[in-house]
Parts: sequence; structure tokens; C-alpha cells
Amino acid sequence: MLHTTLPRTFALMLSTFALYVGGSSLVACGDEAAQNKDYGAPPDAAIFNPNPNVGPGDGYGSGGNNGGPPVCPDDFKACPHPFTYPAGAETSVELRGDFGGPDTWQAGVPMVKNGNVWEATAKVPFGKPVQYKFYINGAEWKHDPAQPTVTDSNQNTNNTFVGKTCEPFTCEEPGAVAPGVFDWRDSVIYFTFVDRFFDGNAGNNCNVAGVSGPISNYQGGDWAGIKQKIEANYFNDLGVNTLWITVPLNNTNKVGRGVGGDTRQYSGYHGYWPQIDDPANPGNLSQEGCFGTMQELKDLVTSAHAKGMKVLFDYAMVHVHSDSGVFAQRPQWFWPNDNGRGGNCLCGQGCSWDSLPDRERCWFTDYLPHWNYTNAEARNYSVTNAVEWAKQTGIDGFRADAVKHIDISWLTQLRNQIKSEITSKQTPAQRFYMVGETYDFGNRDVLKSYIDPATKLDGQFDFPLRKNLVEAVVMRKYQGMSDLAAFMNGNDFFYGGNAIMSTFVGNHDLPRIIHLAANNRIWGDDQGADGKDRSWENLPGIPQEREAFERIANAFAVIFTNRGAPLLYYGDEIGLPGGGDPDNRRFMQWAGLNANQTWLRDRTKKLLEIRTKHPATRRGVRTTISADADSWVYSRSTPGDTVYVAINRGDTDKTISGLPGGALDELVTGTTVNGPSATIPPRQTRVFFKK
Repeated sequence: MLHTTLPRTFALMLSTFALYVGGSSLVACGDEAAQNKDYGAPPDAAIFNPNPNVGPGDGYGSGGNNGGPPVCPDDFKACPHPFTYPAGAETSVELRGDFGGPDTWQAGVPMVKNGNVWEATAKVPFGKPVQYKFYINGAEWKHDPAQPTVTDSNQNTNNTFVGKTCEPFTCEEPGAVAPGVFDWRDSVIYFTFVDRFFDGNAGNNCNVAGVSGPISNYQGGDWAGIKQKIEANYFNDLGVNTLWITVPLNNTNKVGRGVGGDTRQYSGYHGYWPQIDDPANPGNLSQEGCFGTMQELKDLVTSAHAKGMKVLFDYAMVHVHSDSGVFAQRPQWFWPNDNGRGGNCLCGQGCSWDSLPDRERCWFTDYLPHWNYTNAEARNYSVTNAVEWAKQTGIDGFRADAVKHIDISWLTQLRNQIKSEITSKQTPAQRFYMVGETYDFGNRDVLKSYIDPATKLDGQFDFPLRKNLVEAVVMRKYQGMSDLAAFMNGNDFFYGGNAIMSTFVGNHDLPRIIHLAANNRIWGDDQGADGKDRSWENLPGIPQEREAFERIANAFAVIFTNRGAPLLYYGDEIGLPGGGDPDNRRFMQWAGLNANQTWLRDRTKKLLEIRTKHPATRRGVRTTISADADSWVYSRSTPGDTVYVAINRGDTDKTISGLPGGALDELVTGTTVNGPSATIPPRQTRVFFKK
């Protein structure tokens, strides 16, 4: 007898069940027509009970020292529910249905005879109806005659149950992906800013005349240099398994002014001024020669894969440089620099950076014409070009630059073509990860509007989280760590249970993070603007106090022990100094590290080692044990793995409690402590594990 599978949200929630024996009866029933055949629950979906006895206390999220609720979206919640079947001459009865995905239609819950009824308890989706039936003597399907039925799309008649909510609930996140498929929840991304990372081939070094200074010119980093660092195990030793590579497309060799009123002259060392010259053939790829040859780029990808690493290309799809042949020959593929209101359509001048429709058509500068993706020919060309870069180099995903500035049709078409031309032809099919950049610290709804792993992005760089994290842990101006806990509780699943956001502390558009951690900050509190006055002169040196490096390590600890694909901006692992853009893109420091830099690099390695060894740090449920002004203690749990994370941002020792009793391994220092309490030194994180 054939049954359809359950909707995707059900299937991702449940794949196992629990059996209980006791007197109970079936409760009121409802209706559910399960339609979606394409999704089934992984065979080892994560099941755990996130300490239901710990609840919010007085002042939780506002400075109190009380535990908080487990963080779990409704789509991952499940409730135990008793089912019964009237006993007769049967020798065996099995409860089957869509409560656990398609697998529980094929092999359900064995029922136990108790007097005049057969009994079993199965976990059912939180607040969602289910369909079920009884399988008798291993051969015959039966309904419960006392309960309603419904006919599904395959003309199968099933009993229905309206569903239930419960407290406490269990939280069931999708388990491991299929064998041979990379799970992007396990990704740790390292942003290798190509021109500023390592010079592996002096023969491709470039020098563009007319720039305002060496800091805005090419400095020699290339793909050969990254490949050398891959093969020297720099990334493996650090604990990184994904590389983000700056835009590989050819760039103009002319200079251009900066954005937003910056009148200094720059080269295209950053990769965001693509020059595309063949409008007739989107598959005719032209790489950035200052970074190397196409073969060297492919060799980099091959080398990364050989070391077990994935590679993301930065793809600049908002505009091209005005020198591009595609602009000269197909001007109709681009929005005119005209706002229709008697002025230009430069972002921040005649048009808005943020409001629609301006933000999807404004030119960043007057030499960067903006693609018009409402034009199907333009969209087809650009999407096909992006797909060809993926196909010809074998990369594993894209970082989509400035995604809020394009018509959404480009993104949905890209996802469709990636599926049809790449992932559908892989054995097994992989998840081609696409993460977007939407530079917005406050409007989470804008970020969310571009996220849907099936049709758009897998996730975005979490700028709102970065703002809250840095203010709380690094700058120490946030009201308290309890407020950070409250924010993250509401943020973990804001973008959807299947979204994989990229969490970060530093990036290439912000002043270097080490200066925000200093005892005496040299600029103000605006994370996006302050520090730009030190981009060209009065450049900041590295802070000398250990405290700054310890605060950065605490921030890393938060993102390395929580959901998402954490990002390391090159050099942040050693506290590389730098003011605003372009000083925040200094050449990577490979020698002469001081003791503080070495300490931070080693602490980064240790934290990433813990993340690698403990699945609970990257998936599962977080439960706050205590949170106050300077400390946050939480557990992270998956089946068979629970860790306890304690972060002290304060400048004095902090005694915390709520840990398990007895001997605990402290994973950061490699020592043993006796729970349920422990002392956390100033500006330190400790991670506890009970064997």
C-alpha cells in the first residue's frame, strides 16, 4: 500500500520515535493531506531533551542571573502522544503514519497489548496534524473505527489527528546529511583577500599608475600564494575547512575614485570592478591576470579539495566597469544613470542606497553601470556566466556581493541553473552553498527576504548579530551579556530552520576588530563609520595589552560554539591592525608575531578544535544556564554530546554555577574541574564536557 510522504518541515523534524506503555486513549482528531514526495527525514535526525526544567527567571535578558529557555523553532519541536487500538485476536499491531517522515509509513512503532487495548506513544510534530493507520499481524491495514479519516492524494484512506502542543517539548534538528555529502553546518570559512594574503608568483605582480598610494594599489597576493598556504597546511592547522576567495573575474586596469564621496584614486586590487568583454559568449571566462592564470585558479581549487576544504568564489553581479565590452555593446542590459526625477541615479546622491526601487538600479559610482536584471537577456547572460565559473573551476559555492542591490529574479534563476546544470549531475548531489552580503546592521527582514535554500540563498552574513556581539563582548558597551543571550535566542532561527547564516566578527568593509577591543579605543562606537579617518594617515598600530586579544578570543568563542558557518577574516586570528578601508586590508603578517598575536592564534586553533570534535557546538539546542552583566553560561546539546560554555567578559574572576556535578573536562585549558561550579578568569571562555 503506497502512502505519500509528509511536508518538508515534518520530515526534517522527525525520524525516530519513542515507545511508552501505559493506559491512555486517542485524543481528538483533525485532518492533514500530506503531499510532498521529495523530502524524507535523515536516518539519524538529532533528538534531545533540552533540560525542560530550566526556565526564564526574573530579569532574564535584562541583567538577571537566571536560566533561559531552550532555543528551538516550532518546526523542530515534537510532543509525545499516546495512541491506542482496540485489542482483539491480533498477534501484533504497529502504529504507522507520517509523524516521523516516510520511514514511519514503512516501519512504525510496535504497540504493546495492555488489557483490552494496544498502546504506543509516538512523538508528533508540534502543533501540526498527522495521518496514521494501524498495521495488523504484519499483513493488513486497519483504521481506528472511532476516529475520523481522510483520503490522501494517492487515494489512501488514513485516520487523522489534529496535533498538539506541549511543555516540555523535545527539539529535533535534522541529523547528518547523506553519506558523501558535505554538511555546511560544519563549515568554518576563512576569507582570503587574494591581493593581500601571500605572493606566490612575483611574475604576475601588477602596478597601476595614478593611484593615490601603495595602499590602494595591487600588492602582489595571488592564487599561487593561497595554494602554497593550502599545501603548507596553514588552514588545516588553524581549523578552517572553507575558503572564500575574492572575485576572480578580470578587472579594469584603470584607476577609479572611491565610493560615497571618496575622491582618492584606487586600482581594482579588490576585484569588485569586473571588466566583461564578450557579450555573445557568457562562457568565455576572463580571469584577473594580476592574481594568476586560469590554470593556477583551478589548481588552487584542486589543492583545497585534496585537503578536505571547500571553496567559495566572491561573485560581483551588481555592476561591471564602464570599460566593459558588454556595456559598450549592450547598453540596454543596464539601468541608465538617471533617477527619472531630473537627476542622476548614483547611490546616496540621486538615488537611495536602501529604498526600493532605487537600491536595485543605482550606480555605486559613475563608472560602474548597474545591471538591469528585469531584462531577461541581461539576466540570462549574467547568471550563465556565474554558472560557468562554477562549472569550469569546480567550486562549491558563491558569496553573492551586495545582494540587496539586484532584482531577485537573478538569484532565483541562479539557484535553478545551479540545480539543473551542476548539483543534479553530481553523485551524490551536494548542497551548493550560497551566502549573501546585505550590509545592514538592523533590518533583519531585509536579510531574510533573500533567504530560502530551495530557491534563493542558503544564508547571509549576519550583520545584526555582529553588531550585538561586538558591542557586548568586544566593546563592553552593551548593557549586559544577558541582553546578548536574549538577542541570540530570538536570532538563532529568525531566518529559518534550514538557513545557514555566516556569523563573523571582522570583515573587509569594517575597521579591524582588534582596535574595538582595546582598553582605550581610538575611535567611537559606530561600527561602520568610525575609524575611517585613519584609513590613509595616522594609521593605528597594534594594541600592546593582552586584554584586547582576550576579548577577541571571547567573541570567537561565541560564534565558534553556536549555529552558523563562522567566518574568519584573514589576519583577525593574529589581531592584525588597521583603520578603515583600505587600511583594513593590510598585507597579511607572516613573520614577527608578538606574544599576544601568537596567543590569539593558538586560542583560535583550540576553539576551532573544540568545534570540530563536538557537534553540539555547531547544531542542536542552546539552553541558557545563567546570564548577567558580565557572564553568560549555556549548554549546547545534541544526542550523545553536550558541552557547557562559560564566557566572562569582565575584568575580574567570575564564579559560575549550574554545571553538572563531579569531574568535568575543561577543553580550552585541558584541565579537570569539579562541578557544579567553576571560576572563570577575566576575559576568558571555558568549555566543559562531562564524559
